[in-house]
Order: sequence, then structure tokens, then C-alpha cells
Amino acid sequence: MIGRVASLALLLSAGPVMANESVYIDIGRDKCKTIEEEEGMYALMTCPGHGDYPVRFKEADIRQSVSFGYLNQRYADEAFESFIPFNHTGTTVEWRIAKDGTPVATILRWFIENTDATGASVPALQGQVLVISKVAGKDDGKGCVAGYVDALANPDPNALARKLADEVAPTFRCGIDKPAYHGTRGDKAAEPNNELPE
Repeated sequence: MIGRVASLALLLSAGPVMANESVYIDIGRDKCKTIEEEEGMYALMTCPGHGDYPVRFKEADIRQSVSFGYLNQRYADEAFESFIPFNHTGTTVEWRIAKDGTPVATILRWFIENTDATGASVPALQGQVLVISKVAGKDDGKGCVAGYVDALANPDPNALARKLADEVAPTFRCGIDKPAYHGTRGDKAAEPNNELPE
């Protein structure tokens, strides 16, 4: 009995230092609202976010970009962060939520259409990358990619992505700091392409 009480006390005392919580939200295109679209060329949508924090989805030239939170007008209009090869995102966003309920970061899986020597996309060469993004707050208006994890080359990529979301993304300076791969990077994890306003 004493051991159980001690264990309970230890768990309760550890409560305040627990990591951020995760909330999962589906951003399947059927749930998004189209703002602008040119068939086969360009699309701009808003998708379900966490609470009143919006999601902005862009697609151009078979490459996708997703931003989160209260982007200022320049970031909303000009930011496009993707990968050099053709790609598409998954539809489930993992939001990392601080104790006060504020979203601080997101994790979203990208599928990379790597090509063979002939330039053809080959399913066997497809890469998967977890992209960790900083959520734009109401006060700063800047949200951007803060880091990458190769989902195929690391034994527990989700845990590593959550660690980056909690420790790197909140203080990441969009437009100043450069997002990098963390952990092991295999040959299927493509080179990113980050376009942000200066």
C-alpha cells in the first residue's frame, strides 16, 4: 500500500513537467474550402485547424505546401515550403498543444515521389518525411517549417518529431533559422525547397 501511494505521488509530482499534448485533425481535401484554383496548375485552400488556428494549403506544379496559424499577409501570400521532387502530404495533422491550450507546432507526413534514372516516379523509391512546423501566433504572424525527420530511416520517427515540435519549433525564427533534418537521413529523404518572405 505504501509503495502504491509513493508511486501515485511520484506520478502526480511529475505532472507539471509532462510534454505537450497531441491533437489529431484530418485535413483531407474534402474537408477544405477552396479559395482559388486553376485545374491541374494551382490550388489554394483553407482546411480545419485546431480551435481558431487555421490551416492554409497550397499546391503548385504537383508540389504541396501547408502552413498553420495566424499568418501575416506576406507569409500567407508568399510562403511556399515543399520538396524539390513531386510530392503530396498526408491528411492527418498532429498538433502539439501547450498546457495553456495554445498550439505551438504541427507534424505532418509528406510523401516524396523520387525518380529513377529515366526520370520516372517509382513507388519503390518513394520517400516519407515528417515535417515539423512552427504555428504562427496571433502576435507574430510567422509560421514555417522548423525541421524534418526521415520517417523511413529512423526507428521511432514520431517520437523524434514530437521532441523537435516541443523543443525546437516554439523558438524557431522563421526567415532566420534554417530547418534541417534531425536523426538519420536516408537517400529517399529529398532536399527541401523553402520559399519565405524576406
